[in-house]
Amino acid sequence: MHRTPLVPRRVGTAVPPVRAAFVVLLLAVVVVAGARLVLAAGGMQVMGMAEYSTLIPIVGAALLPLRLTLILGLTNLVVGIVAYGILLPSMSHASRITVITALAASILVSLAVCRTRIAMERRLKGLMVARDRLTLLSEASTRVGGTLDVARTAEELAEVAVRRFADHAAVDLFEPVLKGEEPAPGPHAGPVTLRRAARRSVPAALAAASPDGGTVTYCRGSMPALSLLRGVPVHGQFPDGADGEECWPADPDGTGTKAPHSALAVPLRARGVTLGAALFTRSRHRDPFDAADVLLAQEIAARAAVCVDNARRYTHERATSVALQRSLLPQVVPPQPAVQAVARYLPADVGVGVGGDWYDVIPLSGARVALVVGDVVGHGIRASAAMGRLRAAVRTLADIDLPPDELLTHLDDIVIRLQSETCPTPTGGAEDAAEADVGEFVATCLYMVYDPISRRCTAARAGHPPPAVVHPGACARFLDVPAGPPLGVGGLPFETAEMHLPEGSLLALYTDGLVEAPRYCLDERLERLLEALSEPKPTLQDTCDHVLDRLVVDRTRDDIALVIARTQALDDRHTVAWELLDDLAEVARARDLASLQLAHWGLPGAAFLAELVVSELVTNAIRYGGSPVQLRLIRHDTLICEVSDGAHTAPHLRRARTFDEGGRGLFIVAQLAERWGTRQQSDGKTIWAELALPPATVPTPAPALATL
Repeated sequence: MHRTPLVPRRVGTAVPPVRAAFVVLLLAVVVVAGARLVLAAGGMQVMGMAEYSTLIPIVGAALLPLRLTLILGLTNLVVGIVAYGILLPSMSHASRITVITALAASILVSLAVCRTRIAMERRLKGLMVARDRLTLLSEASTRVGGTLDVARTAEELAEVAVRRFADHAAVDLFEPVLKGEEPAPGPHAGPVTLRRAARRSVPAALAAASPDGGTVTYCRGSMPALSLLRGVPVHGQFPDGADGEECWPADPDGTGTKAPHSALAVPLRARGVTLGAALFTRSRHRDPFDAADVLLAQEIAARAAVCVDNARRYTHERATSVALQRSLLPQVVPPQPAVQAVARYLPADVGVGVGGDWYDVIPLSGARVALVVGDVVGHGIRASAAMGRLRAAVRTLADIDLPPDELLTHLDDIVIRLQSETCPTPTGGAEDAAEADVGEFVATCLYMVYDPISRRCTAARAGHPPPAVVHPGACARFLDVPAGPPLGVGGLPFETAEMHLPEGSLLALYTDGLVEAPRYCLDERLERLLEALSEPKPTLQDTCDHVLDRLVVDRTRDDIALVIARTQALDDRHTVAWELLDDLAEVARARDLASLQLAHWGLPGAAFLAELVVSELVTNAIRYGGSPVQLRLIRHDTLICEVSDGAHTAPHLRRARTFDEGGRGLFIVAQLAERWGTRQQSDGKTIWAELALPPATVPTPAPALATL
């Protein structure tokens, strides 16, 4: 099928069937009854009848098109000539000339009236069309792009175009655009395959029968393919009965819809990139697309393309933020001897963007564990990157076993330093100042440390919501942890709270996105959290899901991070400690104690490495540390050897030279242990080493051995 040029329909040439029937009836009445009326008026005044006959074309000019007005006037003139010139011989010659002249003048007047009326109608129609087009353009500006979702933006474009502009509208986008990626650069020569993002038709039932999401292929030389190739709109008409498969794409649902009567394909281009095409069609009962319609469609498509590209860019940024944040968060919570923990993270919806919420479960020395939950102010990639930096800083500070209040103080200094690094420099330009986000690194944090041996928990928080605890057989309550300032404020101290937690207690750490929601009171939300935690559930996963089901009402506001942990205890079956004298002779005794205890635990295979590590650590503690000296063994999934002394000087790992007689103790420990380190205490320091355990060969014994 060949594309035919568009022929605009002239205003005033089309006559509705009712009006045409009225004209035919009027002409018949005039021709048939005109002569009889004139003949029957022999006794009446002839000039009076002539005056009435001159009204016929004038009245017709107010109702009929120009051509029919001329026909009606000529017919009226012929009837007048016959009636007054031939059938009434009694009329004087002057009267005949007067009547015929009046009838001829009525024709000229009717033609002038009709022409003026048509011009005014045409102008009025043009004004109405212009008003409708401006209204449609305004509606497209306000309705298209209301969200940052690519598919929804395409649907809004199709919804705006249907009914007022076209009978059918479809938006086809390249596959990468729907995923937030940039499509391949052009030119796009056919055949081209796109994904149907939206489709609307009149009536609406047709659109409902054809779901979106299918692929559609533009053949080479088709109107959509030509519009994508040239980057300009392409429109045309299809003759009745023509097969438009070569010029118009078939529906992706396979319904086999025939080619339309008039079609228009407009490429969607934004920032020099072709994103897809918008297709509009009209049926035969409407005027075909003209040049003004093409300009209107091009303007609407240009604005919609910018909205689609904005949504695509946001989708790409959000996907990057989600991927970055999920890569920075722990994918699984490793098993800990101190707690059983599960975590949930729910990102915000598309309209808000990914935030900077994070959580962590950090193993510490002495079988302890640190539970961390934090929130960086802001959304997007910058907030995710800031979250990653803070999480890495928390892990680094946790490795040196700082108390919670000191850790938050150091973290506050780090946030302030990061703020100064992102501030625009005095010599920087306006562009650097615009890209800098000074307040981005303001954050909140909750840091808790739990010791399964002493069952003590210490916690500090920096502008973060308080944690909740559920003791066995009791209702949930919030822990009284002093509220410190948010990270990044600086100059204000943090306080630590310490409490005893029975074995099996439930701890809940969360971010503000869980308890803050619009149209809800914060106290009411906090009370609902306690109620959800107080309801017992079989597993921690079920508890997490139950809390989220009860409290999550609007995910579009903020991210949500939730950590629920159940405390465990390590009793005398898992730990033993001995006090040692400040004498190097105690080194042999420490080796014997460790060897006998491991045999009692059913782990004789670990005795050799344990004796060597204990010997080196105790030797260093007695030689360089001083009393009191203590040796402690902790057995769980690994064997932890701890030696405490009264000195505060931290040891340093160094490599001894070939002929040195000493200096290899910590180097040997570092080579044999899985992990090792040191932590400061109020009365000295503790050096610890963690050794891997072989499988136990005997059942777990009851209490530890007595002191030798």
